[in-house]
Amino acid sequence: MTPANEHIVKSFDSELARLNREIERMGNLALSQLDAAISALNKRDLAAADRVVAGDNDLDQMERDVAHDALKLLALRQPMARDLREVYAALRVSADIERIGDYASNIAKRSKVLSAEDPMRVTAGMIPLAQMAQQLLADALRAFRERDDQMAITVRARDVELDALYTTLFRGLLTYMAEDTRKLTACTQLMFLGKDVERIGDHATNICESVWFLVHGKPIAERREKADRTAE
Repeated sequence: MTPANEHIVKSFDSELARLNREIERMGNLALSQLDAAISALNKRDLAAADRVVAGDNDLDQMERDVAHDALKLLALRQPMARDLREVYAALRVSADIERIGDYASNIAKRSKVLSAEDPMRVTAGMIPLAQMAQQLLADALRAFRERDDQMAITVRARDVELDALYTTLFRGLLTYMAEDTRKLTACTQLMFLGKDVERIGDHATNICESVWFLVHGKPIAERREKADRTAE
């Protein structure tokens, strides 16, 4: 390898490493936003919910920065094969993280509406759902950081458990509304909130599929099992 080519390779590697650091920062912020949103719901903390909503702007800007840097890498370096997949995966993963931030913001907004209602025992069903979504997201981000395709496959398969929890919550809310029609508004908000959490799991799954594509250069062949039965 000539000195000029070696310089180009090192320069690309340095820029790619910086891009991945940006995505890691995004992931950490999304995790903390989700944790804060769930905490605001549990504690009925309006000020904490407002901070989560305001913090979504930071994730939006970080996603724009990643997109800008990734496109610049594509234009100036014209990567091929694995290097091209690295940049493509960075774009996809950053977009998924940004959407997760949007859902965390939605959870915080809905928690403010719920705080005006009397506490309901059915709200406790959100806890295991939210905890699983947080764990799936953390593991998906770790799989991306470590380029661990086997961890990615494992996390992807576990999303069916999150679907099942959401279905259980949804049916419980339907029963609760039938028993007490005064709770229609609050239960409807909880349904939307639960769906926001379930969608976070879907985006964690997307991250895992990006990891697999990055490592293998092809999509996962097996269809993902789903257990969301709310449409039934």
